[in-house]
Amino acid sequence: MQAVDERLHSRVIQFYARQMQALDNGRFEEYAGTFTEDGVFQHTPGTEPARTRAGILAELLEFNKKYENDPVQRRHYFSQVLLEPQADGTIRSTVYALIVRTRPGSRPEMWPSCVVNDVIVADGTTVLLKSRHVDYDDLRPGV
Repeated sequence: MQAVDERLHSRVIQFYARQMQALDNGRFEEYAGTFTEDGVFQHTPGTEPARTRAGILAELLEFNKKYENDPVQRRHYFSQVLLEPQADGTIRSTVYALIVRTRPGSRPEMWPSCVVNDVIVADGTTVLLKSRHVDYDDLRPGV
């Protein structure tokens, strides 16, 4: 397996940090802007993926309506980031993710545990997602 160089790996880690902080802080337009214009985002099992930045933004706004009266704070933690260059110039990224939810007066709870599968496009200055597909550990058959 061919490895990406350390500078690119570092750029991707910084990209993920900015992206997840935007998501966790409700900056959904900023999060959607981390995808290519024709990006694809599949995060809810059994639903069609959101397509395009505008579609991703609309999906995030709709998804988060259920939290309007819920003071939950979610934090997305990414680890075990594996980057693999592809023949077409993209980078396949496989990441373990834990989402921690906290409500006032309650202990934090971890849910869910996921594997995030991204296709990244990167040039000299920009890192963007071409696609993201999230697989939830608790929904896998036989686990």
